[in-house]
Amino acid sequence: METSTENRTPATATIRADGSGVVVIGDRTELIAESSVERARARAIGVLVAHAAEHDRAVTVVSKDPSGTAHLVVNPNGNVEESTAPLPPQREMEMAPEVSYVPEGAPDMNSPINTGRLPIVRSVPTPTPARGITPVAAPGADVASEPQAADVPPVPAVGSAPEAAAVANDVTAAPAAPVVPQPTVPTPESSAPVAAVAAEQDSPVVTEAPAPAAVVNDRPAGPARRSFIEEETAAARAERGMRGALNKVGFRLAPNAAEASERSDIARVSQHWSGPRTIAIVNGKGGASKTPTTAMLSAVFARNGGSGVLAWDNNETRGTLGWRTEQGQHEATVQALLPNASSLMSSEARSSDLTGYLHHQVADKYDVLRSNPNILAEDQRLTMNEFDAIHSVAAKYFRLIFIDSGNDESADRWRRMIDQADQIVIATTARGEHAEAGALLLEALRERGEHSAQLARDAVVVVSQADHKGGTAQAEKVADGFRSMARAASVIPFDPAMRAGKLSYDALKPETQRAWLAAAAAVAQGL
Repeated sequence: METSTENRTPATATIRADGSGVVVIGDRTELIAESSVERARARAIGVLVAHAAEHDRAVTVVSKDPSGTAHLVVNPNGNVEESTAPLPPQREMEMAPEVSYVPEGAPDMNSPINTGRLPIVRSVPTPTPARGITPVAAPGADVASEPQAADVPPVPAVGSAPEAAAVANDVTAAPAAPVVPQPTVPTPESSAPVAAVAAEQDSPVVTEAPAPAAVVNDRPAGPARRSFIEEETAAARAERGMRGALNKVGFRLAPNAAEASERSDIARVSQHWSGPRTIAIVNGKGGASKTPTTAMLSAVFARNGGSGVLAWDNNETRGTLGWRTEQGQHEATVQALLPNASSLMSSEARSSDLTGYLHHQVADKYDVLRSNPNILAEDQRLTMNEFDAIHSVAAKYFRLIFIDSGNDESADRWRRMIDQADQIVIATTARGEHAEAGALLLEALRERGEHSAQLARDAVVVVSQADHKGGTAQAEKVADGFRSMARAASVIPFDPAMRAGKLSYDALKPETQRAWLAAAAAVAQGL
């Protein structure tokens, strides 16, 4: 049970990524040096529990570690819980202690929570009987009951015979009630046989009107029955940081704000929509990170939401999506698929028939439709009708289509891509020329027509930090400039794995992965 605020000792616990840390309790300082963050957390908890038990006084802790900040209360009885306001007195009376033990072999064997199997007491609410229901005593309990007159039989329960039997089985200590014969009242359906027997005996037959429905159904009215197949959703529990470490030994702490936000973003990119969605990644300036943005957004949606994600290189001027992704067991490109588009749209076509034209990304789970960077633009131009033929195939077999666009905004295939798009993503770096090209494109789309104007209003801008110089300050500045022009803007920090070579989500730093997840969640909100 959490103590009042004035009876607590303030403390801080700081854990670093290398397993070192410090616990400060009042004027006492305890240094920590462990081999991992998990062992350091366990050691810190042990120090706090020991101090609270020694001084018989709760400790209020602000705990900081690589996963974030947690506010906890460590009580003298070993109970560790989230810091909350004191419970009202009547609520405290309803709390009963439930004792469990930390298993032996926890990460830090020197921690007091692991020596002598120290009990951890958690308060759980005692069930309150429903109104109008008397609790049934356990077998063998000494329960006083009110005396009844010996000559007054008990009143039979209202309800069906099975219900009465169930009540009798539940209360085994009660004596069986004597069966009182009840007169048989004929129903309307049985009146004819009764009349025939009465006629044979020359007895008058008295016909009574059927009872009203309210009388026939003697079950008292009550709340609607709850379905047996309803399931309660379990409350989310933290899996990381100090909260996650405590949950592993039996606590039920909610995730902190950072972990809850990440789970929310994962849920957004994991959903499926009715019908295919086409997302065009655009910027008229070359080198603005369109290809990495196409690949990483495709990876995030495919890794979390499952298969059915296509990255299509719609560039006729040496598009590099094929160079920066895995190649399949062939060298097929858009030019190989186009002559077979009609057959792939037939009712006899199978999804596996498309495999020979696509390049599957094994780890990142999406497929790539390449352009051919080895031939001149004039040899691989697409008309609007040809673009539509390829897009129809893509929409038949894929739920999400990410299109890496070229730089020629006047090309037929570029303009038709905009017509078919459900959402656009402006890819840019923090460099001024890339950002300006993206802004000019948004302004031009607003004047192109209603569909293009809507795409501009709902656009998501992804600002990638092009190099490590200057940190993310410049990228954040560019993103702020776009937030008044587009629906959302996300910043991707510099990561060496993004600069050159094959693009792989697993090769990115954790903070870069988290940034791409946030950008993808912003895209998902517009689908």
